[in-house]
Amino acid sequence: MNIMILAGSNRKNATSTRLGEYAVEVISGQGHEASLFDLYQRPLPFYAPDEKQNDDQNLADLNTRMLAADAIILSTPEYHGSISGVLKNALDHLSQAHFSGKPVLSISSAGGAVGVSSLLQLQAIIRNLHGINAQEWISIGGAQRRRFEATFDGYEEFEGSQDIEDRIKRVLGSFLHLSETLTSVRKPSGS
Repeated sequence: MNIMILAGSNRKNATSTRLGEYAVEVISGQGHEASLFDLYQRPLPFYAPDEKQNDDQNLADLNTRMLAADAIILSTPEYHGSISGVLKNALDHLSQAHFSGKPVLSISSAGGAVGVSSLLQLQAIIRNLHGINAQEWISIGGAQRRRFEATFDGYEEFEGSQDIEDRIKRVLGSFLHLSETLTSVRKPSGS
């Protein structure tokens, strides 16, 4: 399977982006193709429905990769109880053609305890794009974010780090199972 992860932060070394990178590692370790599109490194023009924006290389690449994906992960920081503006802008550039019938996992990183408001909003957007929301989501917040900060060197011990990784791997495993099931229905054997 081809899993596309859209990292929706406009911040260098964002914990939500690093969480997406971790998902790439876990999914690749399961034998699937996973790639990350980082909106910080590859910014998109502001969505303007009256303007042709076909000549933007980042937008063209995002369109191609999202259409080719069997499943999608959307990763966002939670800002003021909502998804990031750059992620919303990217989603405005996309359509039902990119999401229809595809499983989508929502993940967030929040400065507070958890980023549930942004996840609820993502799920509403996914429904409107005819995607299939995964039955679980991933939200890290507060001290849990330490594992995904740029200064984390892997040798530090902090309370709950293994629990966070175990939870993320469990949710990703559930998402992959859903994705495999739906992909086999959409693409029968031999096609």
